[in-house]
Amino acid sequence: MSDSRTYSNLKMKKKIVRQNKVILFLSCVLVAFLGSYLLRSPDFTQTQDYTLFLLFLSIGLWITEAIPPFAVAILIVGFLVFSMGNNPEVDVNNYVSTWSDGVIWLFLGGFFIAEGLKKTKLDESIMAWMLPKLGTSAERILLGIMMMTGVLSMMMSNTACTALVLATLMPIGTLLGEKSNLMKSLLLGIPAAASFGGMGTIIGSAPNAIAVGALSGMGIEISFIEWMIIGTPTALVLIFVFYLFLRKKYELKGTHVDPSILTFGSNNVELDAEQKIQRRIVLAITSITMLFWFTSEWTKIPVAAISGIPIVLYTMLGIINADDVRALHWDTLMLVAGGLSLGLAIKEQGIVAYFISNIEVVNLNPILLVLIFSLATVSISNFMSNTAAATIVIPIGISLLSITSGLDEAIMPICIGLAASCALLLPISTPPNALAYSTGLIEQKEFYPGGILSAIIGPFIIMLFTLAYFFI
Repeated sequence: MSDSRTYSNLKMKKKIVRQNKVILFLSCVLVAFLGSYLLRSPDFTQTQDYTLFLLFLSIGLWITEAIPPFAVAILIVGFLVFSMGNNPEVDVNNYVSTWSDGVIWLFLGGFFIAEGLKKTKLDESIMAWMLPKLGTSAERILLGIMMMTGVLSMMMSNTACTALVLATLMPIGTLLGEKSNLMKSLLLGIPAAASFGGMGTIIGSAPNAIAVGALSGMGIEISFIEWMIIGTPTALVLIFVFYLFLRKKYELKGTHVDPSILTFGSNNVELDAEQKIQRRIVLAITSITMLFWFTSEWTKIPVAAISGIPIVLYTMLGIINADDVRALHWDTLMLVAGGLSLGLAIKEQGIVAYFISNIEVVNLNPILLVLIFSLATVSISNFMSNTAAATIVIPIGISLLSITSGLDEAIMPICIGLAASCALLLPISTPPNALAYSTGLIEQKEFYPGGILSAIIGPFIIMLFTLAYFFI
């Protein structure tokens, strides 16, 4: 009897979830109709009406998550092709071709590198090797793990990086106890470091790719190393600032940990000959790929083309197989491609130009304008996908900055793209936060202080390093 009652309850819950999703979806459609009707210009063409409707619908679906974010991206491309395919004045191939954009290939190369590290367990070995070397000081342990997480996050998705580090460190939580200040600081510091670390490279975070794609659409190419010159020091400073905050909040200064707790991760597993060969292959290919990415500005080899190195060699040498490829984060690539298509559409159809024509920003300081947009991006990203937030805000910011003077056009998208990674207010703000919250060792309210600090301090530090790069 209890089994049938449980089954009945599960069916009812699924039914309620489906109904709620349908209601949310229809509500988004209704709001998009009303918004596009009330805010459209009488001079709009049919394609402009369609694009404005799509913009409001996409924002609504991303915020409410009535359908998964990657599904919104598919809807964007499909809607653009369906609504404009018969218009001879619109080349819908531009909207479809975002799926093969160089940014997509760059991200795919990053996924292959991350998967290679995971398959050979080199990522775990790095953690196991580092942990005992951090000493017994709680301060050093926190700083060391946060910095290590940040560096790893530059080469792999911040979600995968957080999952790896948390899985490796969970035995510490058992030994330290649920109320341990060190464990609480780690559960807040690891997702923050992963999010900040993603700023360091183009492949580190999806908003970075959106920013690079927007710059490419403007005819501005930014190399892998150029992005790192801005992103890496920004990431490291933000990690250190967040560490100082956690150290003070949880009173870690002067506290120590039993040395035996840190030896659990020692990697004493004997590797067979094949595993050793695979590790050497992954190390060599990763090093070669990173070297070419760093030097692309001088070699003139496109970073997207360089991504073919791990894609081809890992599969050819048996490091990654078909099952591994199917398990890659294709949903992230879909989200990025859809975001690029939406940004391209609202730009080509003059939607952004129409709205900014009604905004008086001529006398507004351009630096203040960039700061406002960076702060707005963080605020929005706390309640929706940071990729979606960057997709929405970047085209608007570029258009507004273009009618002011005194700043390089590349500054706005870079600052917005980086600021999107500062959203840490809630467990839902970013997948790394959700992973930390899912451990059950930390309450939602404990995210608030760090999230507020990141939202306020983050954009200022980002602007400092970005402006320094362009003006020094």
